[in-house]
Amino acid sequence: MAIIEFLCFECEHKIEVVDSVGFRAECDNCGADAHACKNCVHYDETAYNSCKETSADVVKEKERNNYCDYFSPNTGREKSAADKKDDLLAAAEALFKKK
Repeated sequence: MAIIEFLCFECEHKIEVVDSVGFRAECDNCGADAHACKNCVHYDETAYNSCKETSADVVKEKERNNYCDYFSPNTGREKSAADKKDDLLAAAEALFKKK
């Protein structure tokens, strides 16, 4: 029995599950679906279908629960390319901010 911890894509609350994330699992804090693309390690907005797993079926609603067999919770808390871009833009604006 292993405890899996990952952050909710919606509110960044820590979700804890035992062994695997169920298809109907939800965030205890905000109620967002836990077994959703945006919580998956394969989720990447820059990839085709926003998924790095090339064998996965197309999922249209990335924030809703789904039955993808390739789902693996993003326990490394990796940021998406869009989040990284936003962080870089914020850092650049802070650096060149007018007084």
